[in-house]
Amino acid sequence: MSPSPVSSTPILRRTLIWSAVATAVLAVIAGVVGFVVAQGSGLASGLLGVLIAALFLAITGISILVANRWYGEPLYVQLFFAIVLGGWLVKLGVFFLVMVLVSGQPWIHPTVFLLSIVAGVLMSLVIDVVVLMRMRLPVVSDASLPTEVPEDRAPGAANRTPDNGPAS
Repeated sequence: MSPSPVSSTPILRRTLIWSAVATAVLAVIAGVVGFVVAQGSGLASGLLGVLIAALFLAITGISILVANRWYGEPLYVQLFFAIVLGGWLVKLGVFFLVMVLVSGQPWIHPTVFLLSIVAGVLMSLVIDVVVLMRMRLPVVSDASLPTEVPEDRAPGAANRTPDNGPAS
């Protein structure tokens, strides 16, 4: 597989990898704290909250990585925004559905659940900032310069004399 020509691809991959590792650590912490606070329901709430936060935050990065596969195609911009916006809409709908389904369950401890979601979101934001601050990315990264144009096809070639001076 050839490397992607889009400069954001390595940044998004690194962010997703770091997020996966941090999610595993945060899940252990949220599970332990949830168990101490509310035994079984706290454990389940902590783990579910971290899982939901990580899953929904990863959808955006994954959708951008998928959309970048069409880089260079004539409809790249339209496909990119359709895929990313579609991911956001799916994320919003599924998040709303999950919150409605989970809200009245007796095995959910609401405080642990909420705090684990907030901790997952904050963890993701910190990882995004750290990765972006450490990555070196040129200001004009995905631009390509035109190739060398033969002298007879250069702009203004018709107005030049053979010695490359202006025509009199």
